[in-house]
Amino acid sequence: MTSGLRLRFMGATLAVAGLALAGITFSSPRGRVQDQGDTSDSRIEQGFEIAPVHLNLEGKDRALVGLGSYIVNAQGDCNGCHSAGPATEFARGGNPYFGQPETINQATYLGGSRDFGPYPGPGSPVHIISRNLTPDKTGLPEGGHTFEEFVQIIRTGVDMDHLHPTCSATVTTNCLPPPFNGDVLQIMPWPIYKNMTDHDLRAIYEYLSAVPCVAGPPAPDPRHNDCP
Repeated sequence: MTSGLRLRFMGATLAVAGLALAGITFSSPRGRVQDQGDTSDSRIEQGFEIAPVHLNLEGKDRALVGLGSYIVNAQGDCNGCHSAGPATEFARGGNPYFGQPETINQATYLGGSRDFGPYPGPGSPVHIISRNLTPDKTGLPEGGHTFEEFVQIIRTGVDMDHLHPTCSATVTTNCLPPPFNGDVLQIMPWPIYKNMTDHDLRAIYEYLSAVPCVAGPPAPDPRHNDCP
């Protein structure tokens, strides 16, 4: 395995997080197999128990928010990639890897900014940075993406921000060399998440809509978020 492919594999493994979202229009047949909710699901209350931030439930489906929290915080470890990185993921004195009682850093929770280093390998000027998943002033997750856009992202991996296009004769900066496809997200494990049921993906979107906004770096940085 080349160093570039090894880094890509490690990045995808570390990125068991991310955006994780929902849909019907772009659903795959596998995603529709168990597309039924269950308000008695024990995961719903467990999701509220483990949510590390205050949730805004106004206008939200409580059952979906609870289930989404369970998937995001107990199964997907979305914050592992969509926080600013290991050094700030946990609050001071709350790092479980140091033998401390776990306490998530609310100031960076799902706010993105984690740098996965030179991509696709050492020496590359391209750095893949995790995106901000929190709602913006519109109340929509990931800086204002609609439910339908989230569906398309998770089902196809499309990068709607076009941050790292494929290199060509006319595109030579901040680009990915072929055969890497700059039209799709390279670190987020969308090839795995696209197999999730529509109901679970809808729950994740509902949960991300309920978490507090994290502003991120100043505009025009793509990680910026206009909070209410």
